[in-house]
Amino acid sequence: QVQLVESGGGLVQAGGSLRLSCAASGRIFSNYYMGWVRQAPGKEREFVARIRWSGGNTYYADSVKGRFTISRDNAKNTVYLQMNSLKPEDTAVYYCAADSRPRLIAYDYWGQGTQVTVSS
Repeated sequence: QVQLVESGGGLVQAGGSLRLSCAASGRIFSNYYMGWVRQAPGKEREFVARIRWSGGNTYYADSVKGRFTISRDNAKNTVYLQMNSLKPEDTAVYYCAADSRPRLIAYDYWGQGTQVTVSS
């Protein structure tokens, strides 16, 4: 079993920055993939970014490439999402997720989500 706890969401003005954190515990293996997925009101869940615990290989959605950076601290079992140049359309609940396979949306394990609101 894997437990994921997100933190760091909040309200920010357009152009600002936020850093989300995801603390992982339980049976996380080095070959696991950690992802960030977001869901805006009335919309389907959307892939944001993904990283592999071992090797740190990353993958981003086109909508956030160049603005968001996903990283991990293996010693702290924590994954981060640094979000810069935020736009109102980035407003959503952001979920941390984990899977043994390189998923976009259909992860096995999910956190509870953290709200990010970007005002114009």
